Amino acid sequence: MEFLGTSQTASYCGPKKACAFRALPPAGPAPETQECYQPYSLPGYRYLKSWRPSLFYKVSNAQTCVDERATSRSPLRPPTILPALRSALFCRYSPRDWDKSNDLQMRGAEASRLLASRLTGDSMRLMQDKDELTRQMQEGTCRNLGQRLSDIGFWKSELGYELERLLNETHGMQTVKRRLECAADELNCPLQVALECLYHREKRIGIDLVHDNVEKNLIQEVDLLKCCQEHMRKLAQRIDIQMRDNRDAQHALERDLEDKSSAQFIDEKCYNLRNTSDCITFFHGMEKVDGTVSVPETWAKFSNDNIRHSQNMRANSIRLREEAENLLETLSDQMWKQFTNTNLAFSARISEVTDVKNKLQTQLAKTLQEIFQAENTIMLLERSIMAKECPLKVAQTRLECRTWRPNVELCRDIPQFKLVNEVFTIDDTLQTLRLRLRETQDTLQLLVMTKCRLEHELAVKANTLCIDKEKCMSMRKTFPCTPRLVGYT
Repeated sequence: MEFLGTSQTASYCGPKKACAFRALPPAGPAPETQECYQPYSLPGYRYLKSWRPSLFYKVSNAQTCVDERATSRSPLRPPTILPALRSALFCRYSPRDWDKSNDLQMRGAEASRLLASRLTGDSMRLMQDKDELTRQMQEGTCRNLGQRLSDIGFWKSELGYELERLLNETHGMQTVKRRLECAADELNCPLQVALECLYHREKRIGIDLVHDNVEKNLIQEVDLLKCCQEHMRKLAQRIDIQMRDNRDAQHALERDLEDKSSAQFIDEKCYNLRNTSDCITFFHGMEKVDGTVSVPETWAKFSNDNIRHSQNMRANSIRLREEAENLLETLSDQMWKQFTNTNLAFSARISEVTDVKNKLQTQLAKTLQEIFQAENTIMLLERSIMAKECPLKVAQTRLECRTWRPNVELCRDIPQFKLVNEVFTIDDTLQTLRLRLRETQDTLQLLVMTKCRLEHELAVKANTLCIDKEKCMSMRKTFPCTPRLVGYT
């Protein structure tokens, strides 16, 4: 063990030797020993050496014994001097060395104290600066998170408002589509009525099977109804396609809104975190991980593009709805107008046929009367002819009897002349009556044929009136009202 207060090179620090004194070796430079530890050095004083005595006093010659173990020691280490011989040695250090050592110790202590004080002050200022910087950065981060939450809230409100308007527009499109489909189905009944009217009118007879205004209007009505159905169904298909586009825009808005809600929840959680929170911990290396996929400009542009796309879809939907409303109103007016025109044509045609039928009936009545009169005339003529035969027989008998007069009595006297004249006159009268009888009979045959024709025409007109008035007009008494034509049920 070493003595406290002495250097490791002092001669009396070694173990006690049982040997005689001898003369010390000449004074020389003391060998340096290898230290077994690294002393603590203040900044700037690391390379200062520990103080050493500048003089190495000679000691008196004394006999020392050589220890058997001396050969194992270092030959440069001076022999150990026992403390009992301390009075026989010269002093190793001078007062100057002592004062210098003390002064050096005090200046070193003062420098260490000043350095420690300066370091303490710098450390306090550094801690205050870093605390202020950390607080400012944390407050700035909180402000940024608050601003981010405000931005998210703004875009959430915009997305929610646009989503609500898009949903309302989609609901309106569904209503318009349903109206178009109902209106198209509602036209099946009028179309069937018009077709049945055409089929019934094909059963007209003879000359009444005419391509009149009624048939023209019925054909136009059928074509108009089919065209209206086609337009409505095509527009309903376009609306269905637009509704699919609206649903795509709706899904984009809902997905964006859901992402905004998740981001808002996370940022609110981050915003509410404090230094005293329980759920905070270290996540080393997270600042080096960059998993972001957008910047604020592209982030805002993404939501703005979704809103603009939704606005475009709503604008297209509004145009389609307006087109559907205009189409329904226009087609409803056209169908009502065509239905009215067809009914007016039916009424006019029925009136014409009725008028002709009445005239034919009048003619038939007159013809029947004429036939009756002709038959009476024939009967009178036959009676008249039969009445003329007896006078003719009398006159011819008289003439024949007078031919039997003898000789000169066969005189062409006045009675003879009158009898001849009477025979010729009666014969001429009979010829005239027979000719008139034949003419009357021919007239009767003509009247009978006329009667047959009139009766046939009356039957045709009656059939036409039955088809137009009873069958067709009975089916056309009702037509879908305007609300049903525009799709309202």
